[in-house]
Amino acid sequence: MRVVVQRVSKAQVRVEGEVVGMIETGLLVLVGFASKDGHDQLRWMAEKLWGLRIFPDAEGKMNLSATDIGGQMLVVSQFTLYGDVNRGRRPSFVGAAAPEAASPLFEEFTGLCREYGPVAEGNFGAMMEVELINNGPVTLILER
Repeated sequence: MRVVVQRVSKAQVRVEGEVVGMIETGLLVLVGFASKDGHDQLRWMAEKLWGLRIFPDAEGKMNLSATDIGGQMLVVSQFTLYGDVNRGRRPSFVGAAAPEAASPLFEEFTGLCREYGPVAEGNFGAMMEVELINNGPVTLILER
């Protein structure tokens, strides 16, 4: 699984003009799944994301997690994280899990994330518009 996580002051996702998920201070998580992904990767990533010490402490050092600050998480499915452009100019998505496999992974992942704190989410497979206000900016790429 591949994740791009951004520390945000605010983020929201819209489908057909309607806001379907919104958070204040916390993490915007774009997540893509591979066909080999399973429960172990999902559990590891949920724990890792909520425990990442990327929020500033009183001295301005990245020393606090989303859990520490009472943050929220917005999770958006993003199969294009598996886009391979090593050959040619058009991305290949053969590394991404098929929608039939990725949808239950997305549901399980968001459920695991909810064990640690409040989670909003986009609509799996929908054309989504994501709007965010970076806090930093701080952007990390994680893979498991």
